[in-house]
Amino acid sequence: MPTISPSLWFDGNAQEAVGFYTRVFPNSSILRTSYFGPGTPGPEGEVMAIDFELDGRPFNAINGGPQFPFTEAVSFAVLCGDQAEVDHYWFGLSADGGQEVQCGWLKDRFGVSWQVVPRVLGELIADPDPGRRDRATQALLGMKRLVIADLLKAADGNETDGN
Repeated sequence: MPTISPSLWFDGNAQEAVGFYTRVFPNSSILRTSYFGPGTPGPEGEVMAIDFELDGRPFNAINGGPQFPFTEAVSFAVLCGDQAEVDHYWFGLSADGGQEVQCGWLKDRFGVSWQVVPRVLGELIADPDPGRRDRATQALLGMKRLVIADLLKAADGNETDGN
């Protein structure tokens, strides 16, 4: 099967963004950087594209210009095993000007949308018990950063501390 690799279009700050992402995600690295040359559509000598990995998954970043800004129509989901992972990615990706949204969604300072989600959430919102499922969903809707303990308490019909 071919490798599917997201390609992110930046407006001149691809190198800064890739540096940010490779610091947030473990096991990440920059693989190759190419530069605009004579006769190319960008300033000669500036970064044109970067191939990189985030936790072993391939990505590409392009300094393409302002024509195509990021929107929430595309986001990257980070499925987390525990609260420590949720917090690491939530606070890491929203740092330095990121925007917390709702239900585990955020925009980083470059405008890229992320969903930082504990794996247990899928089980809770697909629970065969409609009461448990609805309580978990209602708790989810009231959160920005997802708190596993509060989701579980809500699902079980207990009060939560909130976020």
